[in-house]
Amino acid sequence: MIVDDILAKARAENRTILTEIEAKQILNEAGIHCTDTRLAVDKARAATLSEEIGYPVVLKISSVDITHKSDAGGVKVNLKDRAEVENAFDEIMASCKAAYPEAKIEGVAVQGMAEVGTEIIMGMIKDPSFGPVVMFGLGGVLVEVLKDVAFRIVPIEKMDAEEMIQEIQGKKLLEGYRGQDPADIAFLEDMLIKLSDFVDRTPEIEEIDMNPVFAYRKGAAVVDARIILSAG
Repeated sequence: MIVDDILAKARAENRTILTEIEAKQILNEAGIHCTDTRLAVDKARAATLSEEIGYPVVLKISSVDITHKSDAGGVKVNLKDRAEVENAFDEIMASCKAAYPEAKIEGVAVQGMAEVGTEIIMGMIKDPSFGPVVMFGLGGVLVEVLKDVAFRIVPIEKMDAEEMIQEIQGKKLLEGYRGQDPADIAFLEDMLIKLSDFVDRTPEIEEIDMNPVFAYRKGAAVVDARIILSAG
């Protein structure tokens, strides 16, 4: 089972933070759709993976020691051909090694450039009193500015997921505000239920952050994900 293998590997390496690739593998196994993201340890592999995934692509530094990838120059987007990917790989490595000389870098994550949709955040935190709590709200910078999120104690049912989505003040953005495509609400509800079910059966996980999730007229995709394990 992928989840057990990834958690065992992290424990063996005495780390509580999973890489983005590991986080997405776990979420995909839980039935939560994520963008196809693969590891490249050198620029030749990055170029090969980019061609397999299909241009344009995004490259991100893959290191549990570098949390703020963009600030370290660790993200390059909208790369359209092999030459751009190879140059981006070199630039990312040079920038991140300069910014974090002690960081353990495993390579670069390669993923397709996702179609932009309505930005959502989903996740889980552990409340000291209530235990695991799932979260839903507007994603991207909006979550930091507006803090427009809803919470429910795990486990949740369909009615809980429906209420969470209806509770946020920005729900009009999900309904197709000013000509924007409406989000697939039923798909988002299903994602929340799958997240809750996964959290409920995986007590080793301390925190899950999926931001952004791009919501579309049909379906949704997790573009960036972070998972933290419980200590000890």
